[in-house]
Amino acid sequence: MSSTESGFRRRALLAGMAGVGAAVALPTAAAQAAPASAGSASGAPSGAVASKGASKGRHLSNWPDPEPYSLADTRLDLWPRDDNSLILPLQLRPRDEELGRVWMRDFYVNCFRVDGRPLYVATGTTRVPGLTAAAPWNDGIFVWTARSIEGPWHLADTTGIRPGAERGKVWSPEFTDENKAGRTVVAPWQEYWHDDQFGKRGEVWAPEIHRFRDTWYIVACMGDHSQLVGSFMLVSDGGVEGPYRLIEGNVDKPFGDSFIGGPKFIKPGAYHHIDGSMYSEGDDAWLVLHNDLYAKFRDDMEDIVPNTGLPTFQQHPYSPEPYREGVYMFKYGGKYYLVQSAWDWTSVNADGTVRQAYDTGGAGHTQFQYDAVVAVSDRFEGPYSERWTMGVGTGHNNIFEDHHGGLWSTFFRNPNAGYWSNPSRVDDGAAAGVVRLEWTGRPDGRLYVERGKR
Repeated sequence: MSSTESGFRRRALLAGMAGVGAAVALPTAAAQAAPASAGSASGAPSGAVASKGASKGRHLSNWPDPEPYSLADTRLDLWPRDDNSLILPLQLRPRDEELGRVWMRDFYVNCFRVDGRPLYVATGTTRVPGLTAAAPWNDGIFVWTARSIEGPWHLADTTGIRPGAERGKVWSPEFTDENKAGRTVVAPWQEYWHDDQFGKRGEVWAPEIHRFRDTWYIVACMGDHSQLVGSFMLVSDGGVEGPYRLIEGNVDKPFGDSFIGGPKFIKPGAYHHIDGSMYSEGDDAWLVLHNDLYAKFRDDMEDIVPNTGLPTFQQHPYSPEPYREGVYMFKYGGKYYLVQSAWDWTSVNADGTVRQAYDTGGAGHTQFQYDAVVAVSDRFEGPYSERWTMGVGTGHNNIFEDHHGGLWSTFFRNPNAGYWSNPSRVDDGAAAGVVRLEWTGRPDGRLYVERGKR
């Protein structure tokens, strides 16, 4: 979504959360335990930088990047902390009561103006009771809404669409009985299936909610255990709660071409590009797909053009280029920001010093944090600048502007590997978090997690 699509006038850049406590963010003690790289802060930062916001015409400077290119910036200032972030109090479903919060991956939040009022929406990847992850199956997409970022956050009211069904669930592979002639809700390739290895299979990942031309859309992907793996789009016939249907271009398959990828259990030809997102500007909208690819939507929004052989962003890759995911496009200050997620791998240099880098893994490499890396361009298609670390542990995020003009990123603390998979921390992983951002200004403005006082 473009920064103009939400319709909010920009005010002080970091004015959005004054007086709101930030519970359950990274504790200072945990931050101090993080390994440091060259140039790292000597201790956990404290305080906030809201007094240096854009309203006074002053901006903080860009930080020098670690060299050579592809080294990760692990400075503690770039971590979500108690003073710059919070876990959103999403309304609990019965399945959430034992944990006491919503288990969430790939967390997404955005803010729109609807009927003259701000409407915040939230969604993400969730799991079913009895499973420790959102695989080999989950039961669909849930949506929460609020009038302010601090809440209260309520499950979307779907009771008028499916009386007696679980509130807030706007789409699921189980909704096959809602298919009608000329209106597909669940395509055959999205339905649950079974095999001897995993039993019930089929999960939906990484949903995003977008509002374009006064219509609600959801872009999401079917995950690794599905019949076909890849991204698709839903369109609502009503409000943010639905009812949603599949667009025509995804009835037979996900977006883009199939290729060899994913875990070994995925059958050849079943894997397409994942982590689809939408970007809109004015009367035009684009699909942004798995970090490198993009395509413009048709004017009727029922498919992309072209639907095969998609163009690629002009990027400045790492060498070697690691696996990246979680692509998101955001426009601010007249610049295009291409957000991607990459694992920071810890290894040891020949001289015995610690190396933190966006690497390809391998012997002697250990996953540390799942970071958000960003590049900036004057043009949508690029060329994009070298990437920098926007936030430590904030990977698979999106950036949004609140109704006060403040900038935020989501995060979820990836419990699959690395820092948040440690037994002492895993219970705090998969969380629905947001962290304030700061913008360093034009002409070479960068976005960072709000850094501590220096």
